[in-house]
Amino acid sequence: MEAALRHGTKTPRYLHISSNQTNRWGHNRSYRLQVYSFAGDHLPESQPEERSMSWARYKVSITKHKDLEQTSSSLYSQNNIWSPAVDFSSFIQDNESIHNEDLVAWVTAGFLHIPHAEDIPNTVTVGNGGGVLLRPHNYFNEDPSIESPDSVYLEPGSESSCESNRMACVSEESCAPPPQHFSYNGFDGVMQFHD
Repeated sequence: MEAALRHGTKTPRYLHISSNQTNRWGHNRSYRLQVYSFAGDHLPESQPEERSMSWARYKVSITKHKDLEQTSSSLYSQNNIWSPAVDFSSFIQDNESIHNEDLVAWVTAGFLHIPHAEDIPNTVTVGNGGGVLLRPHNYFNEDPSIESPDSVYLEPGSESSCESNRMACVSEESCAPPPQHFSYNGFDGVMQFHD
């Protein structure tokens, strides 16, 4: 029950899904769940129709994985919202341990958009959004990208060299049309320093 965080309650800053295994530094390997959501109030639980969208009660719910719990709602619930095909609230059970189990993170993410004159002719999406990030937290011993063999470093003037920029020679090696000219002059003219 502690892993079912209802809307309207304070959410911990760090939500970790952790294991008993440790990295070489002795920290538990875990994932951090970051939720970016600005969803509005949901339908009150006193309304009989609310059962068809009971997933909206929660910001985040962590439950034990069960093969019969594949989705938090169903398209068929619209046919009978008073007796829905899927009632998500039944997934949250008293005294069910999630310790050392395969887990599912159910996240409600969204945003509230109030229409305004600047929506015409199209709605700007900047600042409107919601989502979730699942990030490793002490899962690795170091940044795993350090092992990436595909790093490329371009110096000003080397952008047309096939040796340092394979894309510069694509048209010579294939039937592709030649790429548009690209130039890179570093930060020349961007940053100016004065005494």
